[in-house]
Amino acid sequence: MKKKKSHIKFEEAVTYVNSYTEPIPADVLLKLYAYYKIANSNFDNPGSKTPLINAFKANALFQAKNMKKKEAMKFYIELVSKELK
Repeated sequence: MKKKKSHIKFEEAVTYVNSYTEPIPADVLLKLYAYYKIANSNFDNPGSKTPLINAFKANALFQAKNMKKKEAMKFYIELVSKELK
């Protein structure tokens, strides 16, 4: 089965973020986290050992909770293009 263009662009953006070496601002990281989780239908609790980080991650997910999977991919790609490239 052929992957859709949006899936390929999303995967490319994820790869780009994973190989990014500069510090990423916390607000951008939290948005990327929420969009990634929604795009992958992963609603597990944040796994940080730091309660405050878990709270920030849970809040980011909560703010994006009504977003559709495709929309989350699109926002992830746009955020990477705007903030990191």
